Amino acid sequence: MAALQRSTLRSQWLGQELRQLREAKGVLLKEAAEYLQRDTGTVSRYETGFYPIRRPDLLALLDLYGVSDRERREALLRLSADVWQKGWWDGYSGDVVGTLIDYVWLEARATHIRSFAAIVIPGLLQTPEYAEALIRTNDRDATPEQIERWHELRMARQQVLDGDEPSRLSVILDESVLRRQISTPEIMAAQLRRLVECAARQAVDIRVLPFRAGTPAGTYGTFEIFELPDPFPEVAYAETMAGALYVEAPDTEPFFRTYDGHKNLALGPADSIELITAITEEWQ
Repeated sequence: MAALQRSTLRSQWLGQELRQLREAKGVLLKEAAEYLQRDTGTVSRYETGFYPIRRPDLLALLDLYGVSDRERREALLRLSADVWQKGWWDGYSGDVVGTLIDYVWLEARATHIRSFAAIVIPGLLQTPEYAEALIRTNDRDATPEQIERWHELRMARQQVLDGDEPSRLSVILDESVLRRQISTPEIMAAQLRRLVECAARQAVDIRVLPFRAGTPAGTYGTFEIFELPDPFPEVAYAETMAGALYVEAPDTEPFFRTYDGHKNLALGPADSIELITAITEEWQ
């Protein structure tokens, strides 16, 4: 692997760390390049994330920048390994935009995912039929082969909820999500039954923000917040028709504030399941 095809979140984070360490030590880019016996362009690409640094060069720079703390060094080495490591999701990199691969990587890495859904059920909780209907709606010009690959990826993402140590998933659903018909009433009923099944898992918390709660804590729409293990920052995500928006800590504070505000207005877990079950009967 000579180089990454694009700058990923992983490589950008490592690059930012390297640049901050170099500047804090007062080392010029040219001096770092001479120390590694590389050109300044290569070191610059390390810092912008457009080329992943290999372990020997990283160790050399950590020595140059005086990083002696063991935990700090190990955290940066883990981050470097994650830049190079290819996960199952990378097999879909040729089928979807690169920002979605970053999103799937965040899902796979997260210890806790918070999601506020204002339009449709989050992907991690979708049934195959519900997911296919959404994919066809959003990508009307897609070929059958493309739809199949996108659908396969969406279903594969749900594996983060399985296993001995699944990711924690906390979801707040606006009541409109439960009442908005996607495809047929039968598909809607099956999807809502799927929500009830998922809510029974210990790592999954599903709450409904009912219409009667009044004005929500924010009116900006759907978003997710990913809590990641060290050395990664917290990341908030919002999707628009113009592309994905990733926001890193500490700028994630408004997302946490809005999520907590929605949660304070939402029904508790038991009452939420009761409402979901009642609406399921309406679809049947």
